[in-house]
Amino acid sequence: MLDPDSGLSLTIARIVQRLKGSSLHSQLERQARVSLHKPEIKLESLKEDIKDFLRTSGWEKKLQNAVYSELNVFPSPCHPAAPPEHMKEPLAYMRKAQGNWEKRILKSLNSMCTELGIPLAQKRPVNEQKELLNKWNEMGTDEPDLSLFRPVYAPKDFLEVLMNLRNPNYENGEQLSFRNHLGLIQVPLKVKDIPELKEEFSELGLNIGQLGIDDSAQVPPEFFENEHVHVGQKVLAEQDSAAAQQYVRQGCPTALRADLWALILNISNQPEDILYYEQLKSNVIQHDLLVDSLIYKDVKLTASNDDYYFVFEDYLYQVLLCFSRDTSVLEHFTYSSATPPKSYIRGKLGMEEYAVFYPPNGVIPFHGFSMYVAPLCFLYHEPSRLYQIFREMYVRFFFRLHSISSHASGIVSLCLLFETLLQTHLPQLFYHLREIGAQPLRISFKWLVRAFSGYLATDQLLLLWDRILGYNSLEILAVLAAAVFAFRAVNLMEVTSLAAAEAVLADLSTLKVMPLLQIFLFATVT
Repeated sequence: MLDPDSGLSLTIARIVQRLKGSSLHSQLERQARVSLHKPEIKLESLKEDIKDFLRTSGWEKKLQNAVYSELNVFPSPCHPAAPPEHMKEPLAYMRKAQGNWEKRILKSLNSMCTELGIPLAQKRPVNEQKELLNKWNEMGTDEPDLSLFRPVYAPKDFLEVLMNLRNPNYENGEQLSFRNHLGLIQVPLKVKDIPELKEEFSELGLNIGQLGIDDSAQVPPEFFENEHVHVGQKVLAEQDSAAAQQYVRQGCPTALRADLWALILNISNQPEDILYYEQLKSNVIQHDLLVDSLIYKDVKLTASNDDYYFVFEDYLYQVLLCFSRDTSVLEHFTYSSATPPKSYIRGKLGMEEYAVFYPPNGVIPFHGFSMYVAPLCFLYHEPSRLYQIFREMYVRFFFRLHSISSHASGIVSLCLLFETLLQTHLPQLFYHLREIGAQPLRISFKWLVRAFSGYLATDQLLLLWDRILGYNSLEILAVLAAAVFAFRAVNLMEVTSLAAAEAVLADLSTLKVMPLLQIFLFATVT
C-alpha cells in the first residue's frame, strides 16, 4: 500500500503532467503574460500579484475545476512498483475474462464483415460525401437496408459471460458460502450493505429535502424547491464544480440541470471544442466505417421506437458517428479493464507497425448503446455541447457498464450488490423467484447495463442520473433495481414463471425514483 504522502505526491505529479498538455495551461500562460502590462502588477511582488490577478479574474476557479475533474475521473495512483495493468484492473482473472470477451466481440464483428463482404473502413465516393453533408441534420429520414446487419452482442450475451466468472483461487471443491449459491454472480467481491449505503447516500435521507419527492413531511415541497433553485443559481454563479456536485445530490431543478451537469463535468464548449467536433464530423463525411451501420441499426431498433426519444433520431446519429471517430476516447483505456481492438492494413496482418485501433475510439457499439445518449438530448440542443457531455459521461461512467472489472461501479459489482441486497432483505422473494427459474438478475440486468435509460420516464431518469453525477458512482443503479423488486414484491410472490415475472416488471415508466430509493434505503429494517 502507498502511504498517504506518497500517494498525494504521485497524484499531484500526474495532474500537473496532464494539465500541462491542455488548452487551459496555454490560456493561463497567456493571461499571466497579459497581466504583466497591468499597473497593479509590481516587479517586487510579481508572483503574488499574478496569483491575485488570476484569482480575481476567475482563472483560479477554472484551474480548480480542472483539478477536481481529474480527481473524479482518474483512479488513485497504484504503488510505483505495481505493473501498469494493475491500474486497468488489479485482479488477473478479471483481466483474462475481459480479454476473452473482447476476442468474442471481435470474432463476431469480423465474421459479419466477411459474410457481408464489407470492409471495416473505406473512403466515401465524392458524390456520397456531398449527399451525407447535405442531409447531416436529417439522417433519420434515410432508410438504408440494414436487414443483414446484426448487433455485435446484446446485454443477455454479456450476462452469460458474467455468470461464468470464477475466481481460480477458490478451488472447485471448496465449500462456498450459502449466499454465493443463490445468485448468478459467483465471484467474491466486497459490496456495501444497507448501513454502508445509508452512510454513502446520506443526503437521500427521509428528513432531507429532495427534488422528486412530492410530499415530504419535514419540508413543504414548494418551499424546498424555491430555496433549492435559489441555491442552484448561486452555485452556477460561483462556477464551482465541487459545489455543483454536492448540490445535485438533492436533485437538479429542470431549468438549471444542463448548466449544472456541464459544470460538474467541466465542459465549457469553447471555440476549440466546437472546431474539434467539426473535425470529427468531417471524418464521418469522408470515411464510411462498418460500425456506422451498427449505429444506424441500434438507433432504429431502440431510440426510434421509444415514445420519449424518437424525435432525437438525427441528434443520435450525429453524436454516435462522431464518437466512433474520436481518438481522445482512447485515453480512458488507461483506467478501464478493456483494451481497444486493433485492425491491420490489408495484407499486413500481425505486423504492429501497420496496426490501427478500430473503430478509432476503440469502442464497438452493442445493442442499446444509443440509449446512453438519448436522455441527454432533452438537455442539450447544440450538437457540439451535447457531444462533449456524452463523451465525458461515457469516459467517467458508462464504459463501466459493459466491461468486466472489480471496480465498485463496474457491472460485476453492481450485479453482485443487487443480488446481495435482495437476498439479504427480501430472502423469501429471492428464493421464490429462484425456484421458479426467474433469477432476479436475468430481469434487472438490462436496466443496469443501460443505466435505466429507456425504462424509466425521462424526468425520473434525469433525477436518477443527477445522483450518479452527485456521488460520482453507479452503485445507485443496483440500489434502485433492488428497490423496484421490493416495490413489486407482492405481485412477484404470486408469479410461477420467468415470463410472468418479466410481465410484472415490464413497465417501469410510472415509477417515482426518489420515493423508491428512500423507502428501500431508509425504511428497510437492518
